[in-house]
Amino acid sequence: MNSVGEACTELKREYDQCFNRWFAEKFLKGENAGDPCGQLFKRYQLCVQKAIKEKDIPIEGLEFMGPSKGKAENAS
Repeated sequence: MNSVGEACTELKREYDQCFNRWFAEKFLKGENAGDPCGQLFKRYQLCVQKAIKEKDIPIEGLEFMGPSKGKAENAS
């Protein structure tokens, strides 16, 4: 799947490959120390943030990480 910004797609692929390799070769074998893909993720995240601004995509009110506050209240 491509990224939200065309310029970010290659960074996304690099991060996905790094994460999948770490997950399969380390994490699933109990070696979960360290963050070998953190720098790639930060570069990709910055690229996506820039693309969102350039495309004027409204993101107000969205939570990208963690559970939403009041989610249970709104789930009627």
